[in-house]
Formats: sequence, C-alpha cells, structure tokens
Amino acid sequence: MSSKSRWADEDPEAEAINAQRKREKEEKRRAKAEKQRQLEQQAEEAARQREAANNDTEAPPKKRRRLSNDPDTTADVQVGSAKPQENTSNILQFPTQEWGPSRHVDNFERLNHIEEGSYGWVSRAKDITTGEIVALKKLKMDNSPDGFPVTGLREIQTLLEARHPNIVLLREIVIGNKMDDVFLVMDFLEHDLKTLLDDMREPFLPSEIKTLLSQVLSGLDFLHSQWIMHRDLKTSNLLMNNRGEIKIADFGMARYYGDPPPKLTQLVVTLWYRSPELLLGAEKYGTEIDMWSIGCIFGELLTKEPLLQGKNEVDQVSKIFALTGPPTPQTWPGFRSLPNAKSLRLPQTSAPSGNPPLLPRSKFPFLTNAGLQLLSSLLALNPSSRPTTQECLSHPYFREDPRPKPKEMFPTFPSKAGMEKRRRRQTPEAPKRGQEAPRLDFASVFGGQSSGDGGETGAGFTLRLG
Repeated sequence: MSSKSRWADEDPEAEAINAQRKREKEEKRRAKAEKQRQLEQQAEEAARQREAANNDTEAPPKKRRRLSNDPDTTADVQVGSAKPQENTSNILQFPTQEWGPSRHVDNFERLNHIEEGSYGWVSRAKDITTGEIVALKKLKMDNSPDGFPVTGLREIQTLLEARHPNIVLLREIVIGNKMDDVFLVMDFLEHDLKTLLDDMREPFLPSEIKTLLSQVLSGLDFLHSQWIMHRDLKTSNLLMNNRGEIKIADFGMARYYGDPPPKLTQLVVTLWYRSPELLLGAEKYGTEIDMWSIGCIFGELLTKEPLLQGKNEVDQVSKIFALTGPPTPQTWPGFRSLPNAKSLRLPQTSAPSGNPPLLPRSKFPFLTNAGLQLLSSLLALNPSSRPTTQECLSHPYFREDPRPKPKEMFPTFPSKAGMEKRRRRQTPEAPKRGQEAPRLDFASVFGGQSSGDGGETGAGFTLRLG
C-alpha cells in the first residue's frame, strides 16, 4: 500500500477538478497526434502525386516556389522535417509601422481661427475622440498647380524627423473632402513670442530671457545636428505655453543641407531677420543664417521691439551697417566677392577693435558684458565669426547671475490664441517659394537725393548699381 503525501489535497472536489484537467490534457494530446497523422498522410499523398507526374514526363521536375501557407505547400515543406509543427498556418510576425488611410478633418471641431501664415492657415481645434485641444494647420495649395507643394513636403518631412522638446510636435496628417485639403495636426501652444512682446508693458526679465533663449538654442542645436536649416527663425515662429516651454514652429522654409553646402536660393528668411550675406546675394550659405536670426531674436527680447526694421532689402542693409558698423577687410574678409557687394562704396574708416567688434553699449544698457559679447558675435557681419549653437549654450552668459529662471516659475499670460484671432502689428512675411531675388532699388532709400551717378549715400556708405 503506497503512502499518501501529507501535502496531497484530500478534498473530493479538488480531486475531481484535477481529474478533469488530466482528461482535457489527454484529449488535446490525442487531437494533436491525429492532426500530425493527417499531415503525414497529406505529405505521402502529395509525394505519390509528384512521383506519378515525374513518371509521366521525361523532363526534370521544376522547383516549386512557396507562395502561400496553404496546406499543400506546407505539407511539401514538412516532408523532410524531423520536428512536426503544431499549427502550420502561423508564421513569424515582426512589428512594423502600421499604414492606413489618413483620418478625416471632420474628426476635429474647429474652435477659432488663430492666424494666416505664408504657407497655411492655423486654427485651434478639438479632437472629438479624445477631447484634446490641438493646432490645425491647413496647407496652402494656391502656388502649386503641379501637385503637392514642396514647402508642405519639407515641413512634414522635417517635423517627422525633428522629435525634440523644443520643437513643435506633428501628431498626424488629416485630409478634407478634396484632394488639396491637407491639414497638419500639431500640439497647441497658447502664445507666440511676437504677440507676447507686443502686449507686454515691460520686456522679459534677464533670467527669463536666458530661459527662453537657451530653449530656442537647444531646439536649433538638434536641427543643425540633423543637417536641417530652419531658414525662417523669428519671434512669431516661436510658440510658448503657460508652463514656460518654448518650441520652434513653421518649417515651411526648412531645408536639409550638406558639407559643403549646396547652391541654395538666397530669398529666404523674413526680411527683419535676414543675414547680411543673404542680402548681398550669397548663393552658398549654411547654419550661420539661423544664428544671425537668433541674434535678432535676442535683441528683440532685450528691447521688446524688432531690432532691425528695414523697409526693403537696401534699407535693411543700411540698418545693419548702422548698428554693426560698415564691413572692412578685417571684420569680413572676402565680402566684396558677393554679387550685391560690388556696388558698395564704403568710407575709409579705422579698423574697429575686436573681431567681431562689440555692438554699441548705449543700444543695450542693461545687458552684461558677457551678454553683449554673445549678442555681438551672433550679429557678426562675417558668417564664419558667428558661434554655433553648442558654443552659445556653453557661453558664460548663461552661467552668470542672474541664472536662467526655472520653467516652473515662469509667469503665465492670457491666451489670445485660445479666445480670438490674434491682432498683431503688420510685420514682413516670409518670402514665398518660387520668387526670385529682386533687383535692389537704391533710389531714395536713405532719405537722400539721387546723385548724378545713380548712387545713394547714407549710414556712412554709398550703394551703387553695378
């Protein structure tokens, strides 16, 4: 008589359950064996059919390519298999990106219009499914009779690649009732920096300027590390929420570049933020044009006004040289080789101290020496003298007192984007794709009278048509 374990369950009900489980296992084992036997029979039958077919024809049998998981082909594969398979219809699955039709724009309830940009209309909307508030940007198709606009393609491609906390997030792309109704669904942020500066009575505090500028530089550093130029940085393209976070937006003019940089269009960047080499007709340029725009944004944060408000290209050059001083062979070697620089007639001036020279202290009275040095280097006439994003982020300006204010302590502001259409002062728009750089008109730009030789004087220098 075998002794029963003292841990054994003496409950009759539990014993019945264990017996039922054993019977189910036996049934599964028998079903599995029966299924394997049927597969072997099918394999033998298929082998006999192939042998009969080979006997009927003298030609050697052709190899059969497995195109599906039907029982016949599965059986063919398993003839020489030593280990039987339990389920021949299951194949190995790998995780892949899911592709499917885009959602319809009717899944979003448009709440109010925010603004119209160069490449699209932006609205505030609510996702009906989740209730989340998003920004809905409808791409402009007016200037693309041949198909989808390249500006929209570049914006989509760049936003899909640029996943960074300081770059606006592209959630998805939705479509309307017509083929040219394409919408970008992005995160909604309550403010843009331009509207905030227009409505504020006083500029941001120095600690707040450092917080904002460091975030913009961090996002731009990521773009440049991915070989992407934004080419339209300005305060209206910097979005901000009520948690002190700022994000770069509007990538309609963004462009991948290489080393050496390819030949690119010179009509990029909104006029007030356009670098002098672009104004003078440079056909090759790099990330230095973004750094010049950062300098203009830095100055705007300090003064609460756009730093260089030119009426046209020549007036813009005049205001730049009035701030930085005219270029010299020491401060900007080789600038004479630029197409539009050949008409410049500059006065004989002594070489300024420093390279790049410091901007006038009277223009920025509350900026520290380190801050003035950073701003002067960003607004250097010579593109090669401008710092990179990494050099800016490690600059002593961000380590001196007052330190950057934590985002959690940043002030909040009423959101016009959440209530009504923004009312901004008239500012220049970004250049539209396909436009050619205009011929510079030098007549009556600086308020002087036209001279007999077709030139205009002003801001300490003279411009002449070539």
